[in-house]
Amino acid sequence: MVVLAVGGVGAWIYQDLNNNINSADVDDKLGADRPENLSPGSKNILVVGSDSRDGANAKYGGNDLTTMQSDTLMVLHIPANREWAAVVSFPRDSWVQIPACEKGDGSSSAPHKAKINEAFAIGGSSGKVAGAAACSIKTVEAHTGLRIDNFMSVDFSGFKGMVDALDGIEVCPKQPIKSDKARLDMKAGCQTVDGETALGYVRVRYGVGDGSDIGRIGRQQEFMNALVKKAKDKLTSPDSLYGFLQSGTKSLTTDPDLAGIKPIYALANELKGIPSERLAFLTVPNYPREADVPSDLANVVWQYPQAANLFTALANDKEMTKAQLQAAVKDLIYASQVRVRVLNGTGVSGRAAAVAEKLRAAGFTVTETGNAPETVSRTAVTYPTGLERQAAVLSSQLPKAQSSASADAAANVVTLVVGPDLELDELD
Repeated sequence: MVVLAVGGVGAWIYQDLNNNINSADVDDKLGADRPENLSPGSKNILVVGSDSRDGANAKYGGNDLTTMQSDTLMVLHIPANREWAAVVSFPRDSWVQIPACEKGDGSSSAPHKAKINEAFAIGGSSGKVAGAAACSIKTVEAHTGLRIDNFMSVDFSGFKGMVDALDGIEVCPKQPIKSDKARLDMKAGCQTVDGETALGYVRVRYGVGDGSDIGRIGRQQEFMNALVKKAKDKLTSPDSLYGFLQSGTKSLTTDPDLAGIKPIYALANELKGIPSERLAFLTVPNYPREADVPSDLANVVWQYPQAANLFTALANDKEMTKAQLQAAVKDLIYASQVRVRVLNGTGVSGRAAAVAEKLRAAGFTVTETGNAPETVSRTAVTYPTGLERQAAVLSSQLPKAQSSASADAAANVVTLVVGPDLELDELD
């Protein structure tokens, strides 16, 4: 993000930096079942912070890591009109369905539920960025409906170098932070930190605030915003710019379309006119999975319909501000608070039971299953007056379903009539 934001002033060093950027082709690993780009001219760029411990990263511990890891996962959405942009962070503890992905040994993983950052590890089991990025792209596309156009993978060492090239960044922790794991010992209050300390600051999780990944995402977003602003102000001399871009490009692996100073410079030229107040740092709406599954104390699930509304807005190139998203997420209903009656309208035996099993796994409270009075051609959600919000939570995960209030709807429950258009994997 920062390389893009300031790269426009660095055209003179094309050749020197061009070979720093590694390229990894993922197209042959993504398959044909991908979302369409609903807004031609817009771009969605997947940005992954690599948590591998190879080379210069070895001293950060994690000797038990046997594969590549993603420490940070974001999507940068750039609209067709280039008048605004959004960076959407995905909590690494998001409990999602990881699709089948190619592994390094030529085999494929089985679809399964896991933390979202496991996708990068599965695809990167051979140590190749292409496989890691491909599995992450497949996972993000499956759960957001966003077509990923490009990807960037950034490692630790480059991040440190960029901060040091700016002579540090000011941060203002509200409480002291001490973490041996993050190699961090900071006092409370505003202070300028070097690259080493900055890396610990954006990575530290336990022992700060509530110890959640959500808190860490907040610090990362604040830090990135400060980094962009200082980079724009400071990188006016060739020497400063050169050191900054050397660190940034050496840490970068991209798809072939972005693998070079020239395409990054071209993209930077498109972005440089976006006002800072219209660059929104967002987090996928979520809540602790414990609310739906009391035994799960470690993961989060996405909040619906708010998450679906966010992805739909971006897919259609509609600007979503942080204030708009914060206002929307206050209207929180857990999946477990949605009581669902599942009726089979397909005429195929066992369909209601199979759908009910999927809904229970997703945290919904299924009250009963049965057969609909007659077969239907399309899945439908009906609900009585007063359960509009509960119905919206269910409907947002069934994009093909018709949803409507009905005076004849069963009391105190949302009724799902399963039609032949509903495929079970839509509920994963």
